[in-house]
Amino acid sequence: MNFFFTEEHLMIKQTAKEFAEAEIAPSSIERDIKGEFPYEIVKKLGELGFLGMMVSPEWGGSGLDTISYVLALEEISKVDASVGVIMSVNNSLVCWGLEEYGTNEQKEKYLRPLAQGKMLGAFALSEPEAGSDATNQHTTAEKDGDYWILNGTKNWITNGTTADVYLVMAQTNRELRHKGISAFIVEKGTTGFEIGKKEDKLGIRSSDTCSISFSNCRIPKENLIWEEGKGFNFAMNTLNGGRIGIAAQAVGIAQASFEAAVKYSNERKAFGKPIAELQAIQFKLADMATKIEAARLLTLQAASLKDQHKDYALAASMAKLFASRTAMECADEAIQIHGGYGYVREYLVERFLRDAKITEIYEGTSEIQRLVIARHILK
Repeated sequence: MNFFFTEEHLMIKQTAKEFAEAEIAPSSIERDIKGEFPYEIVKKLGELGFLGMMVSPEWGGSGLDTISYVLALEEISKVDASVGVIMSVNNSLVCWGLEEYGTNEQKEKYLRPLAQGKMLGAFALSEPEAGSDATNQHTTAEKDGDYWILNGTKNWITNGTTADVYLVMAQTNRELRHKGISAFIVEKGTTGFEIGKKEDKLGIRSSDTCSISFSNCRIPKENLIWEEGKGFNFAMNTLNGGRIGIAAQAVGIAQASFEAAVKYSNERKAFGKPIAELQAIQFKLADMATKIEAARLLTLQAASLKDQHKDYALAASMAKLFASRTAMECADEAIQIHGGYGYVREYLVERFLRDAKITEIYEGTSEIQRLVIARHILK
């Protein structure tokens, strides 16, 4: 398998890089400190077609492949992982799920504006008692004529306070356990739908995360996705692609950490010469570069398999597991290379470490990825 990028791939990568440096970087520190959502940046991402990259032009998307998406997401996340996860959720978890499993009516009403950046989406699976155990859904949906009545609570919802559309998993037949879970489209502003307070997080601080709740929330029957009882399959299939996005985000964080470490080690002098000439520093940089390249190749492999319509679940889990650990290790080493300066906001690398940690947790923890990988090799 080779990854010789086309001219289009390279153009998309360069466009993302230039946009990130010109539009995202100037406000990244302030937004991180204040926990401010990047409204204008997200609007511009939509205008560039970066919020519906893999959606068919028939439904308002850019019609690009997953490799293009991975290349763009890495460049965005290299500058600001908060913007990266906003982009990832809208592309991987919301748009992909609707295009793959939605009706034409749902695609016209929701997918088109989501792909064009006129709406923003959120994915609601996790609950207070249903994190890694996604089968343990307590949110319920009961039929009532032409409506479904939702009750329950979801938490850790990315884009939670800012989204216009939420894809919500709920139990429609508890006796069937995970085979009784269904997926629904819920619009912001629906009666009985309430948004909780924004979480004050360690990292990805300008991405908003909150809990949402439903109290006799009436959803039109046409907002059922796929068919009743298919919600768990919908969520798991969607998360397989989402893990490719998070792997790309992690690679971006790792690359940013590495570049900061290289730059600083060439500028900082100790014992009369740049610390880059010290073998201890050289070994750290060599290890970082090697791990990043391996993580990137794993991510591209998963993306390539997805583009070829082959089974990519194992590759996606491997990519996310390795890339997220690489992001943590590279950010940690970048701080160590910076010494005391690495511990202060001015030098950015402390943010890389804070941002990296979440990549080992959301869209399936590293422990869950190991379970997925083990089940594939033992079956």
